[in-house]
Amino acid sequence: MKKTILKWGCLAVAGILFFILFFSFRGIQKTELMENGGRTFEKAEVLEVMQDNETESGNFVGNQIVELKLLSGEFKGSMVEATSSSSYLFGAHCEKGMKVVAIVNESNGELVASVYSQNRGPVLWILIGIFIAVVFLIGGKKGLASIGGLLFTMLCIFLLFLPMIYKGISPIFAAIVVVVLTTVVTMILIDGVSRKSVTAILGTILGVVVAAVFALLFGKAAGISGYNVSDIEELVYLAEKTDIRIGELLFAGILIAALGAVMDVGMSIASTLNELQEKKEIMSVKELFASGMNVGRDMMGTMSNTLILAFTGGSLNTLVFIYAYDYPYLQIINMYSIGIELMQGLSASMGVVLTVPFTSLIGAWLLGKRKGVKTVKFLG
Repeated sequence: MKKTILKWGCLAVAGILFFILFFSFRGIQKTELMENGGRTFEKAEVLEVMQDNETESGNFVGNQIVELKLLSGEFKGSMVEATSSSSYLFGAHCEKGMKVVAIVNESNGELVASVYSQNRGPVLWILIGIFIAVVFLIGGKKGLASIGGLLFTMLCIFLLFLPMIYKGISPIFAAIVVVVLTTVVTMILIDGVSRKSVTAILGTILGVVVAAVFALLFGKAAGISGYNVSDIEELVYLAEKTDIRIGELLFAGILIAALGAVMDVGMSIASTLNELQEKKEIMSVKELFASGMNVGRDMMGTMSNTLILAFTGGSLNTLVFIYAYDYPYLQIINMYSIGIELMQGLSASMGVVLTVPFTSLIGAWLLGKRKGVKTVKFLG
């Protein structure tokens, strides 16, 4: 009963902090960056393909002309003629009965529309539903708790992190707030308030901080800043119109990107140490630390590999260009894009690696038997 009260008390405190921050940054008046007056995105159904753009060779050239029935918005139920591009990023190759999203404008009482894309929202929600169902079936209550932690993390990013940086708060500071808050809530949801969860929380936070410090030092030494990213022109324009500190976005992103892997390592080691201590109650601090390091060493290679591969996958287009155009070594090693990807991957991996000794040490101290020291019972 005490552990349950403690768990929900800590979650309540975290929830109160979340709502304090949420109400402090809600209702932001955003600067209008582009003219959107009279333009809306609406669901629609293709009633007829009036003019196709398929050539004899099977390629799609130019635009289709289609008749749409609007399924949402002010003009729901209206029939409208629309164009649909066959570009790679916008439009869709329409067929009769296809559900699409249309951009609708009203001008002098007349509707003008174009097809923005296939309506893929229902498919995405089905995939999310399948994911939640599988996690619940395999993980049971803890699986459901992990979904709750994931949902809370997304709420923190969209309702706290983004509004904070829009208002001019340091993105690095905002990222640290989100990391601490989401780590605490996720760990407590999964395991309650126990020595195991405290070990995982402290190990995770220290690991993420290490990743951030390493990234800042790496960037300083290599001459890489948040102004060297590929879409800097758009970001500079955004900075001129708002209070966003775009120079810190790169490093804030590293903190958030590293959180998942670091949290995984932190909880895995903490859980292993707790299980060992429960099975063999006479393990000393030194023995538990050694066990944590042994487990951590096995995880280092796989988790670091996971992070490097994740960042490599994100820059695969760049790598293809480098290979196809046969760039020389000096050009490759000095490209900003390569430097940034290396900085992100190595910084996150450094956080993972150093989470191992941090978590092992904290877990051994909290869980291990120390001469003349009694174990704190209320933490489980």
